[in-house]
Amino acid sequence: MPRMTFIERDGTRREVDAPLGLSVLEIAHKHGVDIEGACEGSLACSTCHVIVDGSWFTKLAAPTEDEEDMLDLAFDLQETSRLGCQIIMTEALDGLVVKLPAGTRNAGG
Repeated sequence: MPRMTFIERDGTRREVDAPLGLSVLEIAHKHGVDIEGACEGSLACSTCHVIVDGSWFTKLAAPTEDEEDMLDLAFDLQETSRLGCQIIMTEALDGLVVKLPAGTRNAGG
């Protein structure tokens, strides 16, 4: 099974099983990682915002316009920011590393 690593707000690295077909948001919830996901993955908030490790960012599918619009509302937006609900685990993403932002802003959720 693929694995991925969450870097929590305090810097703790948590490597977890990442079942194929699940979103980063779903994987986080499955393992008790502190990502809110207020809209439950319906692209109506930015509370599942994650910062993708630079070496992995280019391996992701490009964000949709809807995702980019929601990211504009995210707190602590970075060059490699994405919404966790929009990153779906594949074999190619085995080893993915994402960092949780310093905080979240639930604008629109």
